[in-house]
Amino acid sequence: MSGVIIAAAVVGIVGILIGLLLGVASEKFKVEVDEKEIAVREALPGNNCGGCGYPGCDGLAKAIAAGEAPVNKCPVGGPPVAAIIGEIMGVSAGEAVKQVAFVKCKGTCDKAKQNFTYFGITDCNSAMNVPGQGGKACGYGCMGFGSCVKACEFDAIHIVDGIALVDSDKCVACGKCVEACPKKLIDLVPYETYTFVQCNSQDKGKAVKEVCEVGCIACTMCVKACESDAIHMNGNVALIDYSKCINCGKCAAKCPTKVIKVVDGKMAMTA
Repeated sequence: MSGVIIAAAVVGIVGILIGLLLGVASEKFKVEVDEKEIAVREALPGNNCGGCGYPGCDGLAKAIAAGEAPVNKCPVGGPPVAAIIGEIMGVSAGEAVKQVAFVKCKGTCDKAKQNFTYFGITDCNSAMNVPGQGGKACGYGCMGFGSCVKACEFDAIHIVDGIALVDSDKCVACGKCVEACPKKLIDLVPYETYTFVQCNSQDKGKAVKEVCEVGCIACTMCVKACESDAIHMNGNVALIDYSKCINCGKCAAKCPTKVIKVVDGKMAMTA
């Protein structure tokens, strides 16, 4: 009987010692959790899309709480979430300009010429490794195989008539499609802008006309027509400065190939 009592006593003492050691260790090595970081994380939408440039919402919350990222950094949450986080951090959210993805190509099936019919893997990045890069004669145009569509987690981009088009009401400007496009055809532009240059070709005018009916031919007529100094040539393609553009439409009216589009209202899924 005495042996049992001794064994029980030893086990009890060992248990107490282990408990004390664990308690000391937990205090010594505990990780301090910032309450603001927790509150910011709860305010974020939880999509973990990476559009903010951080590794998911946890990474962004930590950066905001540490003062390393602005409170309006989340593209998915937008101004409403920025306002909540601003209150948590005790700062003004400021004016966050909503952005949306835009595809710089108007070369639909009936406008852009094909060198051959492509039967390979229907993925833009894979097609880039094949001679001819998908069959479209324009080396700068959208291949239409949907790498951007696969990258989008919000069902905001689709292939329509051979080119990618964005639904601005669904797009949250996470930038995944921008990263996925091997030809760098997709930009993030202000949501409320109405004027777009739908071309990315750096070929000269004659070469452009040979492969596409609606490509920019670098005639500079749009540049001369703009009274706001908002459009200039970037090599052989027109480029709009959205900080200066007033959406007057004069550049589009002068464009001989109608590659500049002015829409009535925010950008829509139309070619």
